[in-house]
Amino acid sequence: MKRWGMALCCLLLAAVQVRADEGMWLLPYLQKLNIKDMKAKGLKLSAEQIYNLNGTSLKDAIVIFGGGCTGEIVSPNGLVFTNHHCGYGSIQRLSSVEHDYLQNGFWAMDYKEELPCPGMSVTFIRSIEDVSDRILPFLSDSMSEQQRQKQVDELSDKIVKEALPEKSSKEAFVKSFFGGNQYLLFVVEQYTDLRLVGTPPSSIGKFGGDTDNWMWPRHTGDFSVFRVYADKDGKPAPYSKDNIPYATPTHLKISLKGVKPGDYTMIMGFPGSTERYMTSFEIDQVLNVDNPNRIFIRGERQKLMMEDMQASEKIRLQYANKYAGSSNYWKNSIGESRGLRKLNVKGQKEALEAQFQAWAAADPARQAKYGDALKLIKEAVAERIPYENYRQYISEALLRGTEIIAMAGVGDRLLKKDSTRLDTVVLAALGKGLSGMYKDYNPPTDRKIAKRMIRIVYDSLSKEDRPVELNRIDSLFAGDVERYVDFLYDNSIFASQQQFEAFLKDPDIEKLKNDPAYRLNKSVMQSFGRDAKKLSEIAKKYRRGHRLFIAGLLEMQPDRKFYPDANFTMRLTYGQVLPYRPADGVIYDYYTTLDGVIAKEDTSNPMEFTVPEKLKELHRAKDFGQYVEEGTVRVGFLSNNDITGGNSGSPVLNGKGELVGLAFDGNWEAMSGDIAFEPRLQRTISVDIRYVLFVIEKYAGATRLIDELTLVR
Repeated sequence: MKRWGMALCCLLLAAVQVRADEGMWLLPYLQKLNIKDMKAKGLKLSAEQIYNLNGTSLKDAIVIFGGGCTGEIVSPNGLVFTNHHCGYGSIQRLSSVEHDYLQNGFWAMDYKEELPCPGMSVTFIRSIEDVSDRILPFLSDSMSEQQRQKQVDELSDKIVKEALPEKSSKEAFVKSFFGGNQYLLFVVEQYTDLRLVGTPPSSIGKFGGDTDNWMWPRHTGDFSVFRVYADKDGKPAPYSKDNIPYATPTHLKISLKGVKPGDYTMIMGFPGSTERYMTSFEIDQVLNVDNPNRIFIRGERQKLMMEDMQASEKIRLQYANKYAGSSNYWKNSIGESRGLRKLNVKGQKEALEAQFQAWAAADPARQAKYGDALKLIKEAVAERIPYENYRQYISEALLRGTEIIAMAGVGDRLLKKDSTRLDTVVLAALGKGLSGMYKDYNPPTDRKIAKRMIRIVYDSLSKEDRPVELNRIDSLFAGDVERYVDFLYDNSIFASQQQFEAFLKDPDIEKLKNDPAYRLNKSVMQSFGRDAKKLSEIAKKYRRGHRLFIAGLLEMQPDRKFYPDANFTMRLTYGQVLPYRPADGVIYDYYTTLDGVIAKEDTSNPMEFTVPEKLKELHRAKDFGQYVEEGTVRVGFLSNNDITGGNSGSPVLNGKGELVGLAFDGNWEAMSGDIAFEPRLQRTISVDIRYVLFVIEKYAGATRLIDELTLVR
C-alpha cells in the first residue's frame, strides 16, 4: 500500500476508537433517528429513497433469500445476488457425481438452462407499520405473562386480518421488539419459483473453507446467482415452464469505482438474532454450558463426517451441506467464547446492571416497577440451566447428530390417529419420495457417527435424563454402545432405502411399532419434551424480567438512540470502510486481492486452498478487464457495519445506494458481537462486487449476465 494510504488507515483507526457504528436500525425510523448522522458520514440519499411506504425505494430490491439469508435484485429481470454459502444447499441438492456443481460450478447461458430450486424462495417486504398503539394500551403489568401473550395474539390476529383482503398473494404478521415493548406489522410477498443461474466452483465460492471462516485476511468469492420467476401477471406462482422472469419494480445499480478507507457504507438485510440486552447471568450460561456443549458435540461429529467425505466423492456431495451448516456455528461458538472472555463482556454487563439497580432504587415508583427485573432474569437462568443442558445433548447428538433418529420420525405419519392402522395415503406418498429422502444419506457414515453420538449421551447424562430407550444398553447389551448401535442399524426398516422400500411394499404395523429406530425416535422426543411445562413457566418469568429490564433501560437513558435486537426483520446498518488492529503492533489492511488468492494455494490442503487453473491463467495474463485496480482485482474489503447471521448475502451500498459488495462474514476478534458490539474491533467482511463480476465475465464467460446489470463508474 502507498504511504499516504497507510497513514490514512492509521488516522481512521484512531478516529474509530471514539465513534462506534453500532446499530441494526428499523427502516421506518431512519428519518427520526439516523438520517442526520448518515448524511454526515457520506450518504447522498434521503430517508424516503431508502424506505418509502407509498412508493418504490431501495427497500424493494432487498429480499429474504430462503429461510435465513439476504439477497438483492440486480436486474430488471429478477436476477438475484446472494452468498455462495446461502445458495449452498440448493446447489448441493441439484448436484450429482455426474453433474457436480459444487465442485465445478454452474452457469446457465440462457433462460432455458436455469435450474429450478424446489423448496427455495425469496420474500419481498411490501410494508412495515408500527402498530404499538393498537396493542400496548390493552396490556398491563398486572397481567400474567400468559394473559398478556393471549391478548397480544388476539390483537395481532385482528390487525393482520384488517391489513389484507381475503384473497391476496401477500401475507402479514406482527412482530415483537424490545422484549415486548413495541410491535410492528409486516406485509410480505413470497415467490417460490427460484432458479439457479450461476455459481462459481467451491474452490472460489468456499475458498479457505473452515480454516479461513470468520478470519481476515479473506480471499473468498462468496457469491451465487439466482433468478425469481412469476406468472404472466407478475404474481407468485409454483414452478411452471410457463412462468417468466419477474419484472422487478426496482433493482440495484452496481458501482465499478471500488471503495477506499473512510467511504460511507450501508448494509440492508435481515439479521437473524442478536442478544445485545443479555445480562451477566446469561453470559455465564453461554460460557459454561451452551457453547462448551455445542463445541464438543459438533466437533466430534464433524471429524467423523470429514473422514468419510475425504474418502468418497459421493459422500462428499451428500454431506457437504450438512458439514457446512454444522461447522459454521461450531466455529462461531469457539470465537464467541473467546471474545466474551477477552473483552470482559460479563464485566461490562455487570456494570450496567449495577447502574440500573441504583437508578431503580432511587425512586419508589421505579423500584416498584423495575426493581425485580434483574432478579427475575437471574432466577429464570439458574432454574433453566439443568434442563437446557440435557436437552442440548439430546438435540445436538441425537436429533441433529444421528440421522436415522430423525428419519424414523416419519413413522408417526404412517400411523392413523388411533394408532391401530397404517395410513395408505402416506404409504403411497413416501414410496414416491424415497429417492429424495435417502439421496443425501449414507448408512455406514451415519452408523459410525451414531456410535460416537450415543456414547456421548450415554456417558454424559444420568439415567434420569437419558432417553429411556438408551437405558436398554445396560439391560440388553451389558453397557456396550457399539453393539446396541449395530443392532439398531441391522434391524431397522429406516437404515437404508432398500430396507424402507421393502417395508413399504409389505407394511406391517407391529413391525413399525417395534422397529428399534422408531422406538428410539419416540423415546428421544419424549425425553426432549419431558420438562416442557416447567421450561414454559421459567420462560414466562424470564420474559417478564427481560421486558421490564429493557423498558427500564429505555427510561433510564432517554437521550440514547436505541435499536431492538435482531429478529430476522429488515434492518439497516451504516458505517465506513475501515482497517483494524487485531493485536498490538498489527494493522490489517482494508482489502485483499487476487494476488493473495494465488499466494494462498496449498496443495497439502486441496479441499480448502485449491485455485482453479482458469483463475491462475487470468492472473498470469493480467486479464482483468474493467475490474482492475492497481494491477490486480480486489477480492474482499472491511467495513465497520453492524451485522450478524441472516445478513449473509446482504448488499453493501455506497453513499449513492449503489452496490459495492456482498456481506458474508464477521471477524474472529469480535465474535462476541451478537451480545456486545465492540467498536474498535468489529468488522464486516464483504466480497468486492468487482470480483463477483470478474468471475462471472472472465472466469465463467457468462457475459449475458453482465449485459443484464446496470453498471456505473
